[in-house]
Amino acid sequence: MSTTPSLKGQSALVTGADSGIGKGVALALAAAGANVIINHVDAHEVAQQTVDEITAAGGNAYAIHADISKEDEVQAMFAEMYKQYGTIDILVNNAGLQKDSKFVDMTLDQWNTVISINLTGQFLCAREAAREFIRRGVIPERSKAAGKIICMSSVHEVIPWGGHVNYATSKGGVMMLMKSMAQELAPHKIRVVSIGPGAIQTHINQSAWNTPEALNSLLTLIPYNRIGEPDDIGKVAVWLASDEADYITGTTIFVDGGMTLYPGFADNG
Repeated sequence: MSTTPSLKGQSALVTGADSGIGKGVALALAAAGANVIINHVDAHEVAQQTVDEITAAGGNAYAIHADISKEDEVQAMFAEMYKQYGTIDILVNNAGLQKDSKFVDMTLDQWNTVISINLTGQFLCAREAAREFIRRGVIPERSKAAGKIICMSSVHEVIPWGGHVNYATSKGGVMMLMKSMAQELAPHKIRVVSIGPGAIQTHINQSAWNTPEALNSLLTLIPYNRIGEPDDIGKVAVWLASDEADYITGTTIFVDGGMTLYPGFADNG
């Protein structure tokens, strides 16, 4: 019995896939047989390295530049994807960033940049994917669903985060975007779900784990007592995109080692 669901013949787009969680998801989808578009905004050489890593392992991948906060660039990216692979079966709305600041010092640019990428970008990409899913419909030999949209959220869709108000707000928005899309698109056989990572070892949070002191402090927030790896998210993304998860839509799967269990209360608060 195979331990990896097959996505053979399906085409996937992973935004922000040149590094971190996005790269981990892209590698996992490709290993499961999907053709993968590696979206990047300003790192073509790094994105191409991910493509080369996938093709060297026998997979199929292609890199496309696009700023997902810009409607014309998103539409051009989808058009280029269709030239490469004909259609789309799986969208992983992964691209995101932080512009951290104390709330009273936060600039409008810091706010707008994070909301534009983390939330508006997910809307723009999901809208294009949904249009194609509805146009094409279900292809039974590929998937039971017409299409799958996986939104990358965070534990901070439910855990407030002082000093990161723009980021936490964007992820709370992703939660309601995902649920509302799932409700509206389910009759079209389109599944929409979110993954809510906790602390994952990537460049975006390097300062939280790159010294023993920082790591020990971080682990006080993680009952399972280890930091996550991009592959932890990749494996969940593959499963959610597969027919094994066909009856799952409109919910967030937290992959966080128990961070959402509020470990500060473990010993009676």
